[in-house]
Amino acid sequence: MFATGLIVFRETLEAALFIGIIAASTRGLLHRERWLALGVAAGGLGSLLLASAIGEISAWADGVGQEIVNVGILGTALAMLAWHCIWVSPNAHHMVQDAKRLGALAAQGERALWAVAVAVGLSVLREGAETVLFVAGLMSTPDAGGAGMAVGAALGLALGCLAGWLMYAGLGKIRPRYLFDVTNVLIVLLAGNLASQIAKTANQADWISVFAEPAWDLAWLIPNESALGMVLHGLFGFDANPSQMQLICYLGTAALIWLAAKHTKNRAGGHQAPKLAY
Repeated sequence: MFATGLIVFRETLEAALFIGIIAASTRGLLHRERWLALGVAAGGLGSLLLASAIGEISAWADGVGQEIVNVGILGTALAMLAWHCIWVSPNAHHMVQDAKRLGALAAQGERALWAVAVAVGLSVLREGAETVLFVAGLMSTPDAGGAGMAVGAALGLALGCLAGWLMYAGLGKIRPRYLFDVTNVLIVLLAGNLASQIAKTANQADWISVFAEPAWDLAWLIPNESALGMVLHGLFGFDANPSQMQLICYLGTAALIWLAAKHTKNRAGGHQAPKLAY
């Protein structure tokens, strides 16, 4: 029961924090609830399909099919997140203001939100598939107790969703004029986390071997499996012992997206009317 609850909580937490940050960053955009729900539903269905086919997928490309799929999922999610951070967030102030004043930019908001739906769906897809596989593996053991595992899974899912809601609610307390700046920082860190995970997967598949030495080892202080470690990983991509390549990819990706978003924001500020005061 405990092992099942911990696994479900860990995977749900990462996806829930991701969704909470994205939901806060798109607050005020028309129909965003529909797009977020679509992403979660598509990701949940996809995770079941992916988990059911994982045996065949793992056999692809001389046994590294699963790594190829993981990199594809992470890479696509990273691209959508980068596009959201670089284009949507710098223009979100004006989109929300114009939508509130005129109700005339619904189409523009929906065009922006499709990338959000894709990123959310891929996050749920990856974490959901891992959850299904882990739980199925535990259930196949001789001493598995169905009722206890179901209770543990339900508790883990509920706690993970609660953490995501708390993240969303906490960000909702921030004044609107600062909300986009705060969520932009969090989204940049999420993007760095995805890039770090791509590097880790590539290293595990022996696709890259440079800078494979650990950058540091904090497992003695904050283990990855600890409650604090899981929360920090969900928020900032914390890893107790990342490789040097993971660190390079994390910092490099975060810096590039941040600079690109800042450049876009400066250009938008030069072509848009002055912001309304809140």
